Amino acid sequence: MHTLTHARALRRRTLATALLAALSPLAVYAQQANPPGPGSPTGPQPQPQTTELAAITVTGSALPRIDAETPSPVTVITADQIRKSGLTTVSDVVRAVSADNSGSIPAAFTAGFAAGSSGVALRGLTVNSTLVLIDGRRAASYALADDGQRSFVDLNTIPSNAIERIDVLKDGASSLYGADAIAGVVNIILKPSFTGVDATADVGTSQHGGGTTRRATALMGTGSLKDDGYNAYVSVEYQKDDAIGVGQRGFPFNNADLSRIGGNNLTAGQPSQNSGSFWGTVTPGTLGTPGDITTGVPLPGAVAQPLVPCGPGGSLVTNDPSNPGSYCAQNQALFGQIQPEMKRTGVYGRLTIKISDDTTAYIGVSYYDTKTNVRAVPAQIQASTPNNTNSIALPVTLSDGRLNPYNPFAAAGNVALINFAFPDIPGGAKNDNHNLRFVGGVHGRWGEWDYDSALVLNHTSLDVDNIGFLNYAALINDINTGAYNFTNPGANSQALRAALAPVLSKTSTSDLQSLDFRASRTLADLGGGALGLATGIDLRKERQDDPDLNPNLAAQGLGVAHTQGHRVVRGAYLELDAPFLESLEVDASGRFDRYSDFGSNFSPKVGIKWKPIDQIAVRGTWSKGFRAPSFAENGSSAAEGFATFTPPADFQDAHGGSGYVQPYPLAFLTSANPRIQPEKSKSFTLGLLLQPWDRFSASVDYYQIKKTGVIAQQDPNAVLDAYFAGEPLPTGSSIVADVPDPAAPDALPRPIVVDAPYVNQNSLKTKGVDVNLHANADWGALHWDSDLNLTKIISWTLTLQDGSKQQFVGTHGPYGVSSGAGTPRYRGSWSNSVTFGKATITGTLYYTSGLKLTAPDVTEGCFSTNTITGENFPPSCRMSSFTTFDLTGSYDLTPKISLTASLLNAFDKKAPIDTLNYAALNYNPTYAQPGAVGRFYTVGVRVKL
Repeated sequence: MHTLTHARALRRRTLATALLAALSPLAVYAQQANPPGPGSPTGPQPQPQTTELAAITVTGSALPRIDAETPSPVTVITADQIRKSGLTTVSDVVRAVSADNSGSIPAAFTAGFAAGSSGVALRGLTVNSTLVLIDGRRAASYALADDGQRSFVDLNTIPSNAIERIDVLKDGASSLYGADAIAGVVNIILKPSFTGVDATADVGTSQHGGGTTRRATALMGTGSLKDDGYNAYVSVEYQKDDAIGVGQRGFPFNNADLSRIGGNNLTAGQPSQNSGSFWGTVTPGTLGTPGDITTGVPLPGAVAQPLVPCGPGGSLVTNDPSNPGSYCAQNQALFGQIQPEMKRTGVYGRLTIKISDDTTAYIGVSYYDTKTNVRAVPAQIQASTPNNTNSIALPVTLSDGRLNPYNPFAAAGNVALINFAFPDIPGGAKNDNHNLRFVGGVHGRWGEWDYDSALVLNHTSLDVDNIGFLNYAALINDINTGAYNFTNPGANSQALRAALAPVLSKTSTSDLQSLDFRASRTLADLGGGALGLATGIDLRKERQDDPDLNPNLAAQGLGVAHTQGHRVVRGAYLELDAPFLESLEVDASGRFDRYSDFGSNFSPKVGIKWKPIDQIAVRGTWSKGFRAPSFAENGSSAAEGFATFTPPADFQDAHGGSGYVQPYPLAFLTSANPRIQPEKSKSFTLGLLLQPWDRFSASVDYYQIKKTGVIAQQDPNAVLDAYFAGEPLPTGSSIVADVPDPAAPDALPRPIVVDAPYVNQNSLKTKGVDVNLHANADWGALHWDSDLNLTKIISWTLTLQDGSKQQFVGTHGPYGVSSGAGTPRYRGSWSNSVTFGKATITGTLYYTSGLKLTAPDVTEGCFSTNTITGENFPPSCRMSSFTTFDLTGSYDLTPKISLTASLLNAFDKKAPIDTLNYAALNYNPTYAQPGAVGRFYTVGVRVKL
């Protein structure tokens, strides 16, 4: 790499030191003052040492530089800082950054489309607007898209033991990296070389039970590029985290009944909620359509009763105003998990060879396997998708003419409407994600040029097994024939259960192949240094193949979702860095991309850094960015879900109110749109950096991002409104109509499928402030470092197609794309590390502000109410803020052996109640997962040879 002159390095050394420290939220900057000389203060002092500082390439600029501070705000997290934090995975470290917000994917969200994965969403713009790089190069996306739409890189598949540092660029960077960098870039930098042995072993567990973790790592390397002409190292890591069951935690995380504190009782078994217990309930009735057991209608005044007496875990409830009669209540939440069982195994190896004094070649290979086992609630006989079984009934006679032995009303000639949970058919899933990545490259110097070229081959394969989904045809057959024993489920054969709820399996893949060439040099001397030029070209191919898990809509509770697509992307960029004066630097860059599936895009960026005096620097950037449509949005893809639909009153009247127009499952198909265009963005940042004295530095950065052409599903309600009104349907949409109503053949048929494609329809704008403070001090043998990292989102506004606006900051919106996690206004951390002698102790405080229990994109007013009284729950309609404190430490027994320990959530802070988040039971796992896990102890040993 190009290195600035010795004199230039000396002039900039002080400010570079301060500004690099200001960048890191957890920084422990290694630069220390020279020790005092021997003798009295007036005695001889050592002469200052001058050192040629090595140039590095900071994320957000393609130019090597000694002054690590660029015009763009970058947070640098080193391997040492990660170790002191007590966090063990890339996911935990990156998602702890204060700029991570709405749309972030926690590993605890086991019911999501991308269960077992973890993604970062800077600025609250969801995972598909944050670009994740490894050593400055792209990685293959997770094989399943978040919500079947948003592509992202799974942080669980990135080598964590070999990390040199993590750069978090917190402004738009499409001018260098292309698509997906609208909100910023997370660049994981792996060690370029390593010699010796660095091994660790850790074990930890939760104070409240479950979640025991076992982790072992080893980093082994040999060879010196200078002396031997090569370096080779290998990193291996293994981590297994046991599950934490809902039953291992106390109220309210272990119960769906919040009535004791003014909330709703959602305990299973209540017929009015279309849920059943293991003992079931039955209600006498008739069939609305003779012979169709899904059309049960209760007899006038009929009440429910248990099918069999309540057993262990069930409680008899009678005289419930919302459920006349009696039923067996069951807390089925106990079958859920706060944390799934996860096992992560990986290996990464790198070989670097010095070909000549000016040329170095390297090969890096990694393989990571992440297994996630999820336990879920048992299968329910009630379902509204894709077939409505909410009114299913046990017939009077079986198909062979026998009186139905499971229908207690059969002798009276009545069917038995049944609510039932299958005790012998548990729910759950197993995901096994394989990630294989190869990188080979050459870098060096040719004349005045520094160059770097690399080939990346990355393949992911995800094996999915889902259990506990009933096969609709088998269910109807087993009820009609009496094959399934409802009164004694233990008598059912394994073969019958396997046919009734077969394992649903699929393998999804994603691939990335890329080849790039990058070069940089200095062009001329300016007033503040050398004019730098960087340029590069790259070519990549991307492919995704995610088949249907339920291709024939045979399984209850699942729709259809498949994604297939491939593309070729060609890109070229140019960057100029002009230090016109010692106090003024201007950086300009631009990139042109050509996509095989939608066309081309140009992204420019300009950055300025001005240093009027050594203690103050002002920086700012302006850029345009874009996000290319995902394969789910413009490929050969579709996702079909179902919802119970009640036709409009005038439509019902036209059909005489017959069964044809009663509530029924309506399919909503979201299809890819090959004509869709990229989302576009404009953003700018403005920052102030201060170093009033050597031991303290600060940075404050304002950001604003406006995104237009936001890709979302065309409004299906607009399609339905046009259909019922007899008006032309919105462009690109369609309705699949049912067969005509036999009772009203000339009336408009009911819709059975609404096809509303993805379209560019909305815009959004967000703005906020980042604050970073760093201080350090030496008191004799004691050294102290302190870092404060805080992000405030000032506003996050979505503008809809009709011009109306929705403001999400401090609410649970955008509800659908954030798993109901919401958009907290403040997120921050404060880390303090003290080193004395052989010991180091670090304490880190994490804070997330509270949220209103509202979701402007779903409904007006409080979204959390008591359904009986109509009152807000809680009365304040707020989720409280969450603060937790982690304590970690290490002690050097010998120069080669250290003992380590951590106490996560040291004060055992409980997560605040959140009734709106649908990724967990009564709490918000995106921001308060430690509050459900509870106090967590870890001890370990580290050996360095």
